[in-house]
Amino acid sequence: MDKLSPEQRHKNMVAIRAKDTKPEIIVRKGLWSRGFRYRLNHKRLPGRPDIVLRKYRTCIFVNGCFWHGHNVDMELVENSECCKIPKSNRDFWVAKIRRNKERDNEKQRELAKMGWHCITVWECELKPSKREETLDSLAFTLNHIWLQDHSLKNVAYAAIEEENDSMLIAAEE
Repeated sequence: MDKLSPEQRHKNMVAIRAKDTKPEIIVRKGLWSRGFRYRLNHKRLPGRPDIVLRKYRTCIFVNGCFWHGHNVDMELVENSECCKIPKSNRDFWVAKIRRNKERDNEKQRELAKMGWHCITVWECELKPSKREETLDSLAFTLNHIWLQDHSLKNVAYAAIEEENDSMLIAAEE
């Protein structure tokens, strides 16, 4: 049984934003303070990632645990420690969270086919006790991606034909 009237519930649901959420702002400030520069909600990329770092060819999705079903087993439909599925209208919420998870996976596969790296940061990982560890880990991952993409590859060069012994070397007379 819902404790709120339908009008109150509607007002609460309308107030939930899709961008500039508190977890997203925490990640943005953490990245900026560590020297990373980014774009927000890139319209041309599938799924409109929350944060796009073009230099690193990386998209960061900052997901709310409830809306994206963090650690929820959708086959058994069991709650996780950070995502509690409401008891009222349960079928609706299970279907909605399942669709959100499927859409997230599909968009990340599309981005991967385009050559983009995808990172998901969960709301529960940004609690004050874990925040710095999460942001440091994110910075480490981005630096690792950049080094991996820009390192010299072991390229096998064509073998050089042996020089003739009759040719003089610069130091010889």
